[in-house]
Parts: sequence; structure tokens; C-alpha cells
Amino acid sequence: MSHLFDHHGAPGKGYAQPKPLLDGSELSLPDNLARKSLPRWPRLSEPEMVRHYTWLSKRNFGIDTGFYPLGSCTMKHNPRVNEVIAQLPGIADIHPHQPEHQIQGLLSIYYEMQEMLSVCAGMDAVTLQPVAGAQGEFTAIRCFQEYFRHRGEHQRTKVIVPDSAHGTNPASAAMAGFEIIEIPSKVDGRIDLDALRAVVGDDTAAMMITNPNTLGLFEHDIAEASELVHGVGGLMYYDGANFNAILGRTSPGLMGFDAVHYNLHKTFSQPHGGGGPGSGPIGVKQHLAPFLPTPIVSRREAIESEQEQAVDEFWYTWHEPEHTIGKVQQWHGNAGAIIRCWAYYRRYGKELRTMSEHAVLNANYLRHAIHREAKAAGVDHMFVDGAETVVAKHEFTLSLAPAKESLGISAMDVAKGLLDMGYMAPTVYFPLVVPECMMIEPTETESKDTLDTFAEDFAKVLQVDAETLHNAPITTPVRRVDEVYAARNLCLRHPFDE
Repeated sequence: MSHLFDHHGAPGKGYAQPKPLLDGSELSLPDNLARKSLPRWPRLSEPEMVRHYTWLSKRNFGIDTGFYPLGSCTMKHNPRVNEVIAQLPGIADIHPHQPEHQIQGLLSIYYEMQEMLSVCAGMDAVTLQPVAGAQGEFTAIRCFQEYFRHRGEHQRTKVIVPDSAHGTNPASAAMAGFEIIEIPSKVDGRIDLDALRAVVGDDTAAMMITNPNTLGLFEHDIAEASELVHGVGGLMYYDGANFNAILGRTSPGLMGFDAVHYNLHKTFSQPHGGGGPGSGPIGVKQHLAPFLPTPIVSRREAIESEQEQAVDEFWYTWHEPEHTIGKVQQWHGNAGAIIRCWAYYRRYGKELRTMSEHAVLNANYLRHAIHREAKAAGVDHMFVDGAETVVAKHEFTLSLAPAKESLGISAMDVAKGLLDMGYMAPTVYFPLVVPECMMIEPTETESKDTLDTFAEDFAKVLQVDAETLHNAPITTPVRRVDEVYAARNLCLRHPFDE
């Protein structure tokens, strides 16, 4: 056990605030912001501090400590060479306020990343500014909004989302002031074109959807859906959360989308988790490019004449789109994330199609391995209706309803039991259209041995008696949390003894 506040150190030692400013003026704060008593900081030596945080790290679970099959969030290995590149002095030790001629290297990387992302998604322009996927969604919807205002189409107030959509889709549109129209999926989990036809009209601003969808299934009717939305003057938005399943095989541009956000921290191997750091650039077709946030990087043409030396010119510069929506982030995006993903893209660019193929292969292999092992353990029919013979993409969903009916254990119980087996629990109860849902994504970086062992251990959890599973996890540092209580009674500071 280790607690920072158990260490008291030598009295009167530690960091002290500076004396009054050299010019004689006093530092002052409004009375309502000034402390009435000294803060109760612990006093530790460096070894004590290091031991505390090392102890904390051992209580945590991460991709570097075990298999992390968290569906939808794409937790995969991040090549360490990307970290080395991101920490080079010419990259890590610069400031966003430096003049352009001092950051040409960074600007060239930004420009290349904009171009590479445009190509792989079939878009015409990209901004790297958004620092999360959800912020990318909001940014794209704002671009849509300004596009329609510029055209005088103020009646377009509705955004269509399928019932299997990520929750951030309707949230992003609602934040921009749009009305959300939810349409049901078909029995197989895919989009219902008849339901879409019934709601599109002159008031349709956009449809937001990911492909493959949140069940890991490819939307075969996506081109027709795009035609329906475009036919009434609306726009198509691609949620890029599942982009790693199709990279190099097809693109949102080919499917008819007008805009897309990229989860760089998922598709292109930026470490994430625990709230960040993320990166959610957006790509758009040409008609939306004038509305992108400012600034983006542009490249000047070089002067090749021997008589005219471009000594005072530099190639890369910040550019403000003509009808920009402004800024959505205080600087120029999450530079560290962009650098890591640029390094990943430059290293694996020609092999990114193979990355997607391996992600799909691993997902389908694990899907059937789990079903085989679970059937041997007495639990069958965990696939969505009609999905036994369907090829899933990078992730898949299982219904633990048969286990709940025959064994009295829920998807949550199985997830908590997997924690005791040394795994991160898969996503549970999402998407909502699958009863007792469990969503699993093995990613392309896991070996066959890892997948085989996980499938076997999954079946072992199903064979644990229900009473034990109801109390799982048992071996972890923290036992099962009352999530409803925790959400309603947030503890955001250290519980000092009063």
C-alpha cells in the first residue's frame, strides 16, 4: 500500500512560492480565490515519489501489460519508434507561437499528414486541428451548418442517425443545434433504407453513420443511402471510428461521404486511453473546404529559375480558409499525436491495406473461436440473428442472452470474470440493439496464440458458478464497483480527514 499523504517529510522543507516581484509590485488574487489556509500537500523525497507512482502503475491495466479486446476503442500496440521521433528536439522543443520560418519541419509534417489523410479517405482537404474524435464530429457538423447558411438553406435543421450509432454522433449534432432523427436498423443490424426514405426531405441537413457499423458489419447499401440523402440536398458524414477495417480496400469518398473524421489514436497508432491524448482531424470534399477551421497548412511553389533564388521564401505557411468557422482548439491540434501517426503512416503506408486485412482476419478468427469454445461449455447461439455466416470486419458483437437464460450470468458478469483471468474486459451493453451485448476487437497486432488462449479462457469463465461471477472480479486491486453510485456521487479530490 502506498499513499502520498502518508509521507510528511521534514517540517518546513519543500518548494516555496517566489518572493514579491523584482519591480516591487505584489502578487495579488481576489479574496474569493485566495486560500484561507495552507494547502495540505505531502512532503516526499524523490525515491518515495517514484515508488508511489510505480506502485500505482502496477495496479493499472494497459495494452503493454495484457490483451485489451475493448470493442470500438481499438487498443493496439503502438510502435516505440514513433515515440522516439515525437521526442526529437526539433519537434518536442518548439512552441506554436514561433514564426513560420522556424518551424518549417513541423509544418512540412502537417502538410504531408493532411495530404496522406486526404488520399486514404478520398477527400479533398483536411484539418488537423480537432483533438478528439467527438470534436472532429462537431467540427464537421459546424462546417455543414455554415455551408447551408452560406447557401441560404436555413430550413435544414435535422440530422439522421441509425439506432446503432455511437452516442457521440447525436450529441455532436445536438450541440450544434440540430434536431436528431433516429432510424431503426434491420434485424441483421444494418441500415434500413425504407426507414431512411421515410424521413429524408428538404429539412435534412445530414446523415451520420460509420461503415462498418458498430456491430462490425459492412453496410452494403451505403451508396444507395448516400444517393437518398444527396437527392434531397443533404450531406453525408462518416464517423471514422471504424476506418481501420477498410483502409486500403475502399474509402468514405467512394461511398459518397462529404466529410469524415479520423481517429488518429485508433487507426494510426497513437497511444490513448484514460481520456487522452487523442486526435480527430476531419477530411472534407471540395465544396466544404472553404469552411474548415483556421489555420491549415499550405505549400508554396518553389522558384526553380537560376536567376531568381528564393532565399527569403519558405515552402510551408499557415492558411485561413475563405469562409472558415474559426478555431475549434486553441493551438494547431495535438502535435504529439499527429507526429506519431505521421511516423506510423510513413513507415507502413504501403502496408496499411495489410493492416486492415489482418484486423478483419483476427476479428473473424476470434469470433468463431469464442463461439466454438463457448458451445463446448454449453452456451450457443451468441451471434446476432442471421450473422453466423456473415464476415465481420475489425470487431464483432456477441449476445450473452443465452448465457443469462441458461446459466444465470450476464454480459457484465462475464466481463468481470475476464478481469480475473488477466484480461481487460471487452465493451459491454453497446450497441444497445444487441441484448446482453459484448463487443470485442482483437486488432491486427495480436498473435494467434493470444487469440486462442483468450477464447479458451472465455469458455472457462462461462463455467464458473453464477454466485462467484456475480461477485467478480475477485483478484483485482479494486473489486466490482457500484457504477451507478460512482456516477451519482463523484469523488474528485483526496478525501482528507476533516
